[in-house]
Amino acid sequence: MEGFVAIVAIFIALPWIIFHYITKWKTAATITTDDEALLEELYQLARRLDERMDTVERLVAADNPDFRPARILPDLDADNQKLRDLERMLAEKGLKK
Repeated sequence: MEGFVAIVAIFIALPWIIFHYITKWKTAATITTDDEALLEELYQLARRLDERMDTVERLVAADNPDFRPARILPDLDADNQKLRDLERMLAEKGLKK
């Protein structure tokens, strides 16, 4: 009887436990559509805030000649490169509308 329990444990219970946790691991590693929508919303917000920051710095610099913006030059290519890279990746993935 002990041999039967050992065989059942090795050939049924152990693989079932392993496959159960492999399935849990695979489903937990994926990003959901809600997460993708949230990331897209945050990306759009970051773009708008970047544009607003450029506008505010430009307006303050026009009013105050001693003002030194946080970014040396507004709308510098290097400043916006990460946003362009993200736009390119979204376009490749087909998420950008």
